[in-house]
Amino acid sequence: MEPDAIVTIVDQWNRERPDLDASPMLVIGRLFRLTHTLDQRLRPPFAAAGLGSGDFDLLAALRRAGEPHTLSAGELSRAALVTTGAITKRVDRLEARGLVARTVDETDSRGRLITLTAEGVALADELIAVHLDNQRRLLAGLDEGEQEQLAGLLERLALTLPTGGD
Repeated sequence: MEPDAIVTIVDQWNRERPDLDASPMLVIGRLFRLTHTLDQRLRPPFAAAGLGSGDFDLLAALRRAGEPHTLSAGELSRAALVTTGAITKRVDRLEARGLVARTVDETDSRGRLITLTAEGVALADELIAVHLDNQRRLLAGLDEGEQEQLAGLLERLALTLPTGGD
């Protein structure tokens, strides 16, 4: 079996700079490459549905919030891990398509609530099934135990890292 590109890069650094330990690249470099590859393989169903990057994330956040599928921009921002400015742009696009609706927050007239429409619920339900099937296919090279082990290791790594811009 031929070494992957990351092994080649690490070997080259080990040759050129033997005083440095390039082994972290075996994890971080692979994570970056996998992220890019996974994104390329996960996005086509969303693009086919006419959704821009991140639009599905917003629909999914509203759908999994449960009835009445309504969140504030701030709640959506936290759920989708993006700024409220990015949420506003996504909501604008999705509202124009009739997938979400904005209403005034009864508890704060300055605030707006975003609600998934019936069409938005239907599309989110359709796409989450496709998305999960796609994810299963992408993980098929690992058995169930390996998937659980990887999920645990990634969770542990995530817990050791500071969040935000820290």
